[in-house]
Amino acid sequence: MKPPQASNGIGCADWCDEEPEGSGKPAVDLERIRAAVREILIAVGEDPDREGLLETPDRVARMYVELFSGLHVDPSVHLGKTFTVKHDEMVVQKDIDFSSVCEHHLLPFMGKAHIAYLPSGKVVGLSKLARVVEVVSHRPHVQERMSEEIADLVMDELEARGVGVILEATHTCMTIRGVRKPGTVCITSAMRGGFKTNPATRAELMALITSAKTSG
Repeated sequence: MKPPQASNGIGCADWCDEEPEGSGKPAVDLERIRAAVREILIAVGEDPDREGLLETPDRVARMYVELFSGLHVDPSVHLGKTFTVKHDEMVVQKDIDFSSVCEHHLLPFMGKAHIAYLPSGKVVGLSKLARVVEVVSHRPHVQERMSEEIADLVMDELEARGVGVILEATHTCMTIRGVRKPGTVCITSAMRGGFKTNPATRAELMALITSAKTSG
């Protein structure tokens, strides 16, 4: 189904047609982004009509379609198919690469996600946790909320006895501007169920992640 006419008079043909299947949401308004980027170039004193910048508004528009693709996808769809397994010990998936965009400055932050859960009779395919990270990260975000969203999704959809999420990331909003401290890493965690109530379980998770790093 085609998206509706935009309120600013832009026709459907000017909307990105890469709408995620089943999203139920309109695709990205590419023309509005192009116009905004052109205005930014003018505002900072550049000439948007010079050769090197002629295609920049379109490149940025297409880039935003990719960077913010998670806004139009429900990450829970990746946790819908589970497998019945008699396994009640910790399942850990570490070093999941991700990149996101800081909602305060629209600059990228990137790093690794570590996810663990305590199954309650069912597990999910190995690739699915990485897919959840991919969807959730492709939105304007703050790292703290991203940690919470992933933890809640896994906890609720898998009906797990516990979930632990740890994110480690470098934020360009503080490495290339402002305080300008390259190499600084922000670490956030979100613990649910057994990982929150049982210090030994939480310590085991941290030991697994730390030992994996030191051995590598």
